[in-house]
Amino acid sequence: MSPDADQAVTDLFRVLMHPTRLAILDLLRDGEQCVCHMEAYLGKRQAYISQQLMLLREAGLVQDRRDGWNNYYRVVKPEIFTLIDNARSLAGYPNPAGNVRQPRTACPCPRCNPVLDVVELVIN
Repeated sequence: MSPDADQAVTDLFRVLMHPTRLAILDLLRDGEQCVCHMEAYLGKRQAYISQQLMLLREAGLVQDRRDGWNNYYRVVKPEIFTLIDNARSLAGYPNPAGNVRQPRTACPCPRCNPVLDVVELVIN
């Protein structure tokens, strides 16, 4: 294998070496999510989550889209889930497919609270 390919693989594993980035990717298994949704589920500050998302975006694993006040992220290389699942299996841990994560705080996003979105439109 070429040194460039080895470096690319090393860089990918470096991005995946962080528990919060793995947790973000696990949340994105269910499809596109907004940052406030991730904040509610992970119990981390928005700025911290945004830093982790920036690294995932720079690695080419996620893309973002803006919709009004919300930034939404989605995985663009779903094969990353196979790699993560295989790594967990090698480490002796089950895959998260059956694990339902509960939010730590209420999520204010329009997906979780469509009524709030309508109320906001009426107020404005």
